[in-house]
Amino acid sequence: VVSSAHSQGAVDNTSATAARVNRVFHRMKPYAVRANTTGVPFDWQVTVIRSPELNAWAMPGGKMAFYTGIVEKLQLTDAEIAAIMGHEMTHALAEHSKKDAGQKILTSLALQLGGAAIQAETGLSNEALGLISDFGIDKPFSRSQESQADAGGLRLMAQAGYNPEAAIAVWKKMEAANGRSNTLVTLMSTHPNSGQRIAKIQALLPDVMPVYQAAVKAPTNTMSGTTTGVVTRTIKHK
Repeated sequence: VVSSAHSQGAVDNTSATAARVNRVFHRMKPYAVRANTTGVPFDWQVTVIRSPELNAWAMPGGKMAFYTGIVEKLQLTDAEIAAIMGHEMTHALAEHSKKDAGQKILTSLALQLGGAAIQAETGLSNEALGLISDFGIDKPFSRSQESQADAGGLRLMAQAGYNPEAAIAVWKKMEAANGRSNTLVTLMSTHPNSGQRIAKIQALLPDVMPVYQAAVKAPTNTMSGTTTGVVTRTIKHK
């Protein structure tokens, strides 16, 4: 993806949006390094890509991409960028991409081994078995990952001195951008709908707000060298 963006001149190293994304990334990176329990050091990198897409992603190992569209179209504050950054960092730290691949392999193997027996008992077609797998196993597993990434992201942004309440604003903006949120959409998606997401984030705030408040009050952020005064003024400004 990055090579393709380079060839198209779409890698953004100069805009104000790229500068903001990189500033948030470097402020949060030390806490992501500290949170790594995989036993393998990550080579954390973020690439800002000029694109109207409302998208950002991270891979196991710490390679990340942020699309300018998600920052500019949603008019994200630095704290809201941090909410998305922390979410994606947690996906990487939890190695969700690897687990997704493993889950799909296991699901496929189970269907191959048991599909004939299930079909003999139920008369279900291959297509029906595929839908059972998709809605009954794969998508709920992915929604669980999304909730885990939300929770981990809140803690990372709080540790870096970004107000976790900004995560609520992000999903409200996403909901407005999507234009709809209902049960059917949730069922058909690997992501929880915005209402469910916001409710879970609100339930987590009592745990992470003290972390944020301690980060703001600390005389010096030893991980990044950021002084309290700069952190406080940045949060108020944004």
